[in-house]
Amino acid sequence: MSAARHPRTAVWACLVAGLVGYLFLPWYAIQDTSWYEALPHVFGSAEGANGLLQAATQGRRWLFIGLVGLALCAVGALQPPGRAQGRWLLAGGGLGFVGLAASGFLIGARGWSVAAFNSSFGELAVNQFGIGAGGFIALAALLLLAAFGLARLGFFKGDLFVAGAVVGCGTIMALFIAYPVSKALAGAFIDEDGGWSIAALVARVGTERIWGLGCLAGGTRCGVAWNTLFLALLTAAGTTFLGTLMALMAERGGKRWQGPLRVLALLPIITPPFVVGLGLILLFGRAGVVNQLLESWFGIEPTRWFYGMPGVLVAQLFAFTPIAFMIMRGVVQGIAPSLEEAAQMLRADRRRTFLTVTLPLLKPGLANAFLVGFIESIADFGNPVVVGGQFSVLSTDIFFAIVGAQYDQGRAASLAWVLMLFALGVFALQRGLLGKQNYTTVSGKGDAGIAMPLPDGVRRTIYSIAFPWIVFTVVVYLFAFAGGFVQTWGRDYTLTLNHFKTAFALEWGQFGLVWAGTAWNSLITTLKLAGISAPITAGLGLLIAWLLARNEFKGQGAFEFAALLAFAIPGTVLGVSYILAFNVPPFELTGTGLIIVLCFMFRNLPVGVRAGTAAFKQLDRSLDEASLMLRASTAQTLFKVVLPLLKPALVAALVYSFVRAMTTVSAVIFLVTAENELATTYIIGRVGNGDYGVALAYCTVLIVLMSAAIALIQFVVGERKLGRRKAGVATPAVAAH
Repeated sequence: MSAARHPRTAVWACLVAGLVGYLFLPWYAIQDTSWYEALPHVFGSAEGANGLLQAATQGRRWLFIGLVGLALCAVGALQPPGRAQGRWLLAGGGLGFVGLAASGFLIGARGWSVAAFNSSFGELAVNQFGIGAGGFIALAALLLLAAFGLARLGFFKGDLFVAGAVVGCGTIMALFIAYPVSKALAGAFIDEDGGWSIAALVARVGTERIWGLGCLAGGTRCGVAWNTLFLALLTAAGTTFLGTLMALMAERGGKRWQGPLRVLALLPIITPPFVVGLGLILLFGRAGVVNQLLESWFGIEPTRWFYGMPGVLVAQLFAFTPIAFMIMRGVVQGIAPSLEEAAQMLRADRRRTFLTVTLPLLKPGLANAFLVGFIESIADFGNPVVVGGQFSVLSTDIFFAIVGAQYDQGRAASLAWVLMLFALGVFALQRGLLGKQNYTTVSGKGDAGIAMPLPDGVRRTIYSIAFPWIVFTVVVYLFAFAGGFVQTWGRDYTLTLNHFKTAFALEWGQFGLVWAGTAWNSLITTLKLAGISAPITAGLGLLIAWLLARNEFKGQGAFEFAALLAFAIPGTVLGVSYILAFNVPPFELTGTGLIIVLCFMFRNLPVGVRAGTAAFKQLDRSLDEASLMLRASTAQTLFKVVLPLLKPALVAALVYSFVRAMTTVSAVIFLVTAENELATTYIIGRVGNGDYGVALAYCTVLIVLMSAAIALIQFVVGERKLGRRKAGVATPAVAAH
């Protein structure tokens, strides 16, 4: 239905939704009860009553402000579209939304949330709980009505859909990214008496454990901040170097390497982050193959030499190099062969062309790969826990500050500050080094050139480094697989399926099939929550990408920063922030599956945004303009013209969001409960108990499951093709920006 012919439809739809939220749905969330189970009580006097009854009969008068806002919007809806209508909608929607939101944050389960209000206004006779389905829908409706008012006043070029999308997405990102992170970081400034003090942050951060340099002066260890920084710099440099070599090997070294390297690149995405660490333990651990061989051949007694900085560094290099490879492979593909041919026509040999043309065009990819490697390293929780030994990093210290015996939120927040500053510092350095330089090598013009083969010396160097690393990676993964099929690694190598039976046994009971394995609950929960979050993450990410790529509005820079902020926030920090922010009204989500879904969504949101942004850069704006000229609305253009052309980007975002939700650990380690245990936390628990067999068996099942899902998606969607001649290279090109 065209918005041009029915300009008031969206306004009336939001008004009706707001009234439904007030009249027919429970306003508050009831503990241990879903919203649909509370529907029979919406017209009663208990906690499950609707918003109108809560305000009229239970003393929560502040809820009337939302009804006043809806009434003002109804007056505006009766006006013809124009500035007058916009003023009514903005006044009503803004008043209702801001009033309800403010009351939600200021009034909690014990009355006033701010102690000063008790002395100023007196104690409240009633309180309120976390927001429920009715309150959420009413707030969403009021927010959209306020956005429509802005559009009617001339903002967003008068487009209701764009206005609603920008305001809605901005509010969501502020609520689930900026608010929890700022609340968590603010905890670092609260002293033991509950007051604000910069000295509290200084006292927590400025300790020998965090910044000590004893290891440089002959001591045993350095502070956790230096441990984290040194490890991240080494990991980022190593993964970028190895990933670049592998990308050049795959794209410029012959077709025979493309298939194996593509499979290798998928392994870290479809496996839990600590699988590599477990595989390395089976190789280099105290009971590992290497130590056993050294003892039997040379009489060297097994030690724990591998645990610590060396083990964590090697594990992270194995785990994150394929991610750098995927980034660099796209950049190498995107180098236009005509640029290299032009250099050779000017009498430059292949070596000079590679050094002066090819390598400089890789600069944005190198910077992005370094940034990703750095952030993945500082946010990594699984590998330091598995092979870190006495080597502490910030992510593990944050975890133990929350779940340890001391339960020190202030210390966790202080450590989160250090982690955030490291991530944002490298992010800013990357942006500063690249600046506004243009590295576009793929345009709308055809490029039938043939990519230049690697110079002989470069090719030999790449093969001598990359090939042994690939072989070593395969060995590590084979050991990780093998660990699930032997009785006890290091003592009894008898082949067995007992570990799989322990985790995934099925039995017939009196009432039918019984899921007897101990891992079924966590696997089913993980599949369910990941399946819910993935499509929402992909859809929201592509919508934000469309807003950034196809629209111009005030505050667009801040909007883009917020959309990509989650990329620079380590998962450990995000998990801590969700615990602190969503444990009290107006959002009581701790212990529910919803908080895990939200964490999945906003942890992986930048993936959808980046995938969508890259895809939009390849779509000519004339497609959108042609649809709009044929009197289609913006929403119709987006869903019927643009979205079908974004199918590969949508599928990529879906797959990545799903598999990352299935295998993440750092962000959700704080959020799981006995009812909502996830696959990764189950595996971590088994590793903590020394039960490597069951842990590796579970990892094997996850790897097979994710491999099947990705293979099916790739088979259905296929790969993108560009019109380039086939020689040594004929793979899809991706623009290097």
